[in-house]
Amino acid sequence: MLTTYELRWFNPGTVPQDIKFWFEQNCLISPRQPPEEREDLYLYSPGCDFLGVKLRHGRLEVKWRKAELGIMYFGDFVQGRAEKWGKWLCCDDTQESFHPNLVLGNSSWISVQKVRYSQRYQVLREFSPQPVSTKAHIDNGCTVELTHLMIQENFWWSLAFEAFGEDAYLMDNLQTTASWVFKSYRELKLPASHSYAFPSWLALVYR
Repeated sequence: MLTTYELRWFNPGTVPQDIKFWFEQNCLISPRQPPEEREDLYLYSPGCDFLGVKLRHGRLEVKWRKAELGIMYFGDFVQGRAEKWGKWLCCDDTQESFHPNLVLGNSSWISVQKVRYSQRYQVLREFSPQPVSTKAHIDNGCTVELTHLMIQENFWWSLAFEAFGEDAYLMDNLQTTASWVFKSYRELKLPASHSYAFPSWLALVYR
């Protein structure tokens, strides 16, 4: 099981060009780094904002919120609700399970198209966070994501931080990385009212 500390914001519409430019110039190792395009299928669980179940790349992912950690503040522009999540992954080596075709057409499963820019940061004590390759093995770090979302032909976008590593350093990994990234942020305000996880977002937008 993987435990993460997370911050996430959702906004309707497409990603504003100034935010996309800021992310490319200030967060990615290379501004020309291409995004990842994929489709995730989420199990719709109305009234259950602490559990997320999805099919992705032929595997089943289950996430559950272990704790709400309060609101974090980053200057005058950003307020976000930090949460502790556990993640369990299940893969089928026979490739007979966890295929989208098994659930497509079932109204309990929701298709979300994603175009995702992602950057992993390594967090070391007494040093600034450093961007590293996704293939690099690091003990403590945080992934920063800017994602275009499409659900039922409606567009949304999300900015997220997902800290990982040793339990004792998870909050510091999140706080240090977000503080570093937001030093250069002067764009659209990110209020706590727009900060929640995917289960809450799905309950908001799925009809």
